[in-house]
Amino acid sequence: MIIDNLKDSAAYISKKLGKERYEYALVLGSGLGDLADEIENPIVIDYHDIPHFPISTVPGHKGRLVAGRLEGKSVIAMQGRFHFYEGWSMDEVVYPIRVFKLLGLEKLILTNAAGCVNKEWKPGSLMLITDHIKLIAESPNRGPNIDELGERFFDMSEAYSKEGRAKVEEAASSLGIDLKKGVYMMFAGPNFETPAEVRFARIAGADAVGMSTVPEAIAASHMGMKCIGISCMTNMAAGILDQKLNHEEVLETGERVKKSFQALIRETVRRW
Repeated sequence: MIIDNLKDSAAYISKKLGKERYEYALVLGSGLGDLADEIENPIVIDYHDIPHFPISTVPGHKGRLVAGRLEGKSVIAMQGRFHFYEGWSMDEVVYPIRVFKLLGLEKLILTNAAGCVNKEWKPGSLMLITDHIKLIAESPNRGPNIDELGERFFDMSEAYSKEGRAKVEEAASSLGIDLKKGVYMMFAGPNFETPAEVRFARIAGADAVGMSTVPEAIAASHMGMKCIGISCMTNMAAGILDQKLNHEEVLETGERVKKSFQALIRETVRRW
């Protein structure tokens, strides 16, 4: 059963971490994984070594956990996440989030690289996710419920913690960062969205589009974890500008804004 695998993974990680109690889980998206290199007294665990753990295959994702101290708080960071488009099931996509819950972590910070749908913004903008849209039929909670983690039917009216979002806004203000706020819409990928899909996303109320984050937020809500999400607008979505999209641009923009992005995450951890 999946709960047995989750417990095996948690037991392995717990043995590596020792007696330290961890507070925050950080999921670092494309081009944003360098923040984990700033964690003090790091304990590094390769995904390959964790029983039952998926393996990240995306360029820019190192595929390891880094645990330690950040701004005086105990954190576990994922350098690389798992995506539905890689061929993983939704259960596998959210596997680490469920392991974090079993390890006792209660706060989850999700980051991602996203396509900018809001025409008033520009690449390099950082967006606090206020809500999301998921039209993909698959859900990480499809199938038998894992009763030890949460109830069969659960609320999603505050998938992104109001308290946590307020702390991100305070952090951005203190750093002089022009933080945007908006709705993130998930597409399956791995292809970038078409211009027509981007127009649809805008009509539906989305400000950004991407291929991650939503499954993890759903799993967090199911388990009662407090979650916040921050997107880096790495490119204007298809059809807004007369240019083709590529993953290199995603990584390049992530590199360009990583200092301000990392500062925002650090200040958020300090305040939340």
